[in-house]
Amino acid sequence: MTVSVLGAGAFGTALAVTLAQNGPVTLWARDADQAALMQETGRNERRLPGVNLPRKVAATADISVATEAETILLAMPMQQMRGFLATHADLLRGKTLVACSKGIDLESGQGPTALIAAASPSARGAILTGPSFAADIARGLPTALTLACAEDGEALQRELSTPTLRLYRTTDTTGAELGGALKNVIAIAAGVVIGAGLGDSARAALMTRGFAEMSRIATAMGARAETLSGLSGFGDLVLTCTSVQSRNFRYGRALGAGEDFDTSITVEGVATAKAVSILAQKHIIDMPIATMITALADRQITVSEAVQALLSRPLKEE
Repeated sequence: MTVSVLGAGAFGTALAVTLAQNGPVTLWARDADQAALMQETGRNERRLPGVNLPRKVAATADISVATEAETILLAMPMQQMRGFLATHADLLRGKTLVACSKGIDLESGQGPTALIAAASPSARGAILTGPSFAADIARGLPTALTLACAEDGEALQRELSTPTLRLYRTTDTTGAELGGALKNVIAIAAGVVIGAGLGDSARAALMTRGFAEMSRIATAMGARAETLSGLSGFGDLVLTCTSVQSRNFRYGRALGAGEDFDTSITVEGVATAKAVSILAQKHIIDMPIATMITALADRQITVSEAVQALLSRPLKEE
């Protein structure tokens, strides 16, 4: 099997590095200058500094070359995926497309596999998600992820597993997608708690109630509860709520502290919070944390007002 990674950000580059242990990998960058520099220097200093690209990784900006592979990993921001799939639908026909994005499309309210099915009905859609940082994967540190595929995914699981990247498969694409998307919203909230100086006890409470919130909306949309308790839900939630390597956590921390945040950094949780708030209304699900994060990101309320609103909710059973 041949493999390409579309998207030369930190995570896409890290995936290309680890998958090169299994054979040749094509790494596609939208920017031709970036692709040429990676090919020349054997590094992606802009997105993943200090990591050498194996010789089996070939960088290119030619999308027709990158889509010659049978298995294609889509490592791009969630809000760019729908447009990308529509633009390149002809090149993606009949391929195995593995989404590596975590989020919900704001315009359609759909997850990655639904976007793939709509744009390329003949393609086989899957999602790769779970607790992982690009730097850890690229350095060869042990990482375990969830591979969700509606069809039998054993062959794909073997193809994408490496000596340091262990994949667990499931057919619950809905649960895997929502776990990976929703934990970003809770990670922003955890960052707000720390940035506002509310303490670790408050963060633990936020994570626990956030997980309950994630589970409510996910199961209402057809996900299996055990999927949310696995790597793509609980596992990823723990990682992103407790590490400064998480962009969503750092964004929330800046928000809580009243500091500016680098607008060039993709923070998927902001759009996801807005999208999930709409889905919660549709399914009549109570999601107070997601609602507060949307209001905070839009500067509709202050941090102190958000905290007071959450703490003054009616007392109830756990």
